[in-house]
Amino acid sequence: MSCAERRSVGRRDSLRAIAALTLGASWTTAFAQERRAEAVARVAFLDSDTEAARAPFREIFMKRLGELGYVAGRNLVVDRRFAGGDASRLPALAAELVALEPDVFVTVTTTVALAAKEATSTIPIVAMGPADPVRSGLVASLGRPGGNLTGVAYNQAEVAGKWAELARELVPGAKAIAYLTDTGNPGEMLVFRNLEERARLLGLKAQVLDGTARARVDEAFAAIKAARVDVLVVATTAALLPQRQPIVEGAERLRLPAIYARRDYIHAGGLLSYGADPDTVAVRGAEYVARVLRGAKPADTPFEMVSTYRLVVNAKAAKALGLRLPPAVLARADEVIE
Repeated sequence: MSCAERRSVGRRDSLRAIAALTLGASWTTAFAQERRAEAVARVAFLDSDTEAARAPFREIFMKRLGELGYVAGRNLVVDRRFAGGDASRLPALAAELVALEPDVFVTVTTTVALAAKEATSTIPIVAMGPADPVRSGLVASLGRPGGNLTGVAYNQAEVAGKWAELARELVPGAKAIAYLTDTGNPGEMLVFRNLEERARLLGLKAQVLDGTARARVDEAFAAIKAARVDVLVVATTAALLPQRQPIVEGAERLRLPAIYARRDYIHAGGLLSYGADPDTVAVRGAEYVARVLRGAKPADTPFEMVSTYRLVVNAKAAKALGLRLPPAVLARADEVIE
């Protein structure tokens, strides 16, 4: 073989080697990209409510996550913990979830968000439904939260004002309203202060009472009777849910119009519920989780305030109370239960 032929063969061998290396590199890059696309995200979900009570909310949340490309059992693992209305369990449950090293920590309500924030300053937290994120100490500001927490909140000042207005509509001559809640919950006390201020502007005096145990519910209704309260407002907090039947029955016994923040009380025979639409919060919360999983930093992701509310009226309960529901209230109702 001549020198020219040997040089030609050498060039062909070199080109084949380069092509093989290039093809190998392409396969490696494609494989790495595929592996990244298939990477499993881990989400921790902590709630103060019971698992059964939160099931509809959770289903909507998971459905939206699936639409955004995160499907449980394929590329998503969700670790859930529920306090069942017992806030004292939250610190331990939050610590359990932090130990699992999730990519995102998801919370529901103010007390849960505070427990998660106390448990970790590094894992991103998406808080759903906390009361007044700034005044409750969760974030520095709505526009730039700072730290490791962002999310979606109800506009509690707005909804508290609507409760006061509804109280005035239900009982035009009302002078006093009572707010039944978990008085040990800082988020709930912020809500009460909003309600108290809006009630004052309407000429109503507001008082707060605790309803987290049966004995306290009984004490609360004794105080309501003594103070001649005209309208009762019952908070959204899950801590009251185990007492929902005694609460509804107590209002019926005193023939007291009651406004409930959660529809759960309507199923127990309550008069009227008005509160933030949980479906909207579940959908937007899932979208925030997806954003964080894709690299968004909570510190720079503005907190969103949701102002979508639902009014459900129980006409049967109104009849039992001997209460004629104002036409304006019925006209605004999203649902009327006959």
